[in-house]
Amino acid sequence: MKKKSEKYNLAKIKVVGIGGAGNNAVSRMHDNFPKSVDLIAINTDVQDLKYAKAKKKIHIGENLTKGLGTGMNPDLGRQAAEENRSEISDALKGADMVFITAGYGGGTGTGASPIVAEISKELGILTVAVVTKPFAFEGTQRAQIAQEGIIKLKEQVHTLITIPNDRIFSLITKDTSLIKAFEAIDEVLKNSVLGITELIVAPGIVNVDFADVKAVMNEGGSAIIGVGVANGPERATKAANLAINSPLLEASIDGAKGLLFSISGRRDLKMNEINEIARLISENVDQSARIIFGAYHDRKLNKGQLKVTLIATGFNGSFNHKSDTLLPSLFGQKTILENKLETNRTEEKTKEESLGQGLGFEEPKKRGKVDSVKDKISEEIWDIPAFLRRKKRR
Repeated sequence: MKKKSEKYNLAKIKVVGIGGAGNNAVSRMHDNFPKSVDLIAINTDVQDLKYAKAKKKIHIGENLTKGLGTGMNPDLGRQAAEENRSEISDALKGADMVFITAGYGGGTGTGASPIVAEISKELGILTVAVVTKPFAFEGTQRAQIAQEGIIKLKEQVHTLITIPNDRIFSLITKDTSLIKAFEAIDEVLKNSVLGITELIVAPGIVNVDFADVKAVMNEGGSAIIGVGVANGPERATKAANLAINSPLLEASIDGAKGLLFSISGRRDLKMNEINEIARLISENVDQSARIIFGAYHDRKLNKGQLKVTLIATGFNGSFNHKSDTLLPSLFGQKTILENKLETNRTEEKTKEESLGQGLGFEEPKKRGKVDSVKDKISEEIWDIPAFLRRKKRR
């Protein structure tokens, strides 16, 4: 099995938060990320930038905006990034992989992100963007700005993950405060990046290293990432389905051309659990998809917990959009969608339901068995799936 070398095999990762939402996401990452990951904050608004928790801060467009924001003008955001192009380039140099995170629909994040991505790709760096789309109530102008910006960004990155803010309504109740709701969005951005980063830097039983991630991310197009955490006797089944049904993102995994998944647990992680998770995931993806797998011990998990991280890439055409899914409560209360489904449960017995999970949010306590799993693996079945056997022969 591959063993990671501290000296030679650790890829250098840099995360760039652009604009207000991007800066907030980077600040949330500050206390949770491996120290080897460099956090960079970029903004036109000097006040916002002041409060960002980042190793490197770049104030762009000082001559254009005089330290203020861009007023929903992406062209100003683009010009601001161009004004500081050399400084951005210097900050990115030496990275093997760059994550760009931003909120789309405004000026700085929407306008500057494609320029930062362009610079990153020119340096030969694997470039992945994770951005949010505005709420519907923010109006058609913001939505149009976001959509036009996403088209430009997609041309400059190897892989793009988009997260619609409206999906957060499935995770909150009518009593959830505005601050809590926006914290949840920041948490999704953070965990999207953290999920991929952990796959690269965490030492593994079966390693997923940077070369593996690069192979999948180079499939190009759009991508989704799902993380499922569960415990108890059905933890493998639950965690796999939480990762597969990634409700805050935009697609199911069955249209993916590339798939990378990792299983982490404590010392009680069982071979049979790995096999069950691998079976469930492989059954939900096209047989021609490139699949890469890893497993590692994670001391940060609570006793009895198991985590599945899944990255599906290569959605060059339209997404296979997901319908409403049953989501876990983010703040310990039933969500609006949970209440709706509970009311209609007797009418929908024949309809397949799935437990979804946001990125890194734990499964709520006292939850029942995952409805979407119809068959359990027999205790006697211990064969490693065929695609894992093929991996060993490569």
